[in-house]
Amino acid sequence: MTHEEIRAWILGAAAIASYAVYLVVVLGRAGGRPLAETPYAGALLWTVGASIAGTIVLSILASILTSVISGDAGKADQRDREIGRFGEYVGHSFVVIGAVAALLLSLAEAPHFWIANAVYLAFTLSAILGSIARIFAYRRGFQPW
Repeated sequence: MTHEEIRAWILGAAAIASYAVYLVVVLGRAGGRPLAETPYAGALLWTVGASIAGTIVLSILASILTSVISGDAGKADQRDREIGRFGEYVGHSFVVIGAVAALLLSLAEAPHFWIANAVYLAFTLSAILGSIARIFAYRRGFQPW
């Protein structure tokens, strides 16, 4: 498994884990009141921050381990760069969808809770879908168009 494939696994797992923790915390805080009135900003910031920090730490550890094992950590070839670009293109579709959803929610004057959660969900789905695309390209082969 290449270093870039390991990073795709790390990013996907971190996105899933952080969003799951966020949902558990926010839904636990709701306590029978409407979700739009639930305090969410702290949980959102902490889970995003923890996801970023965890991804960085795990990527560094993976880089160290792959350099010890194979001796070529961080050396991305042309195929790795093309697969990375492909994953970014695939993942960006959800960023656009999230931006449109946030725009529509703001035009409808929806509570900030729904706008923030639409954007967070879009970023999470973007990371997950981009990671899946990269992993699929590494596992099943990649044919640039």
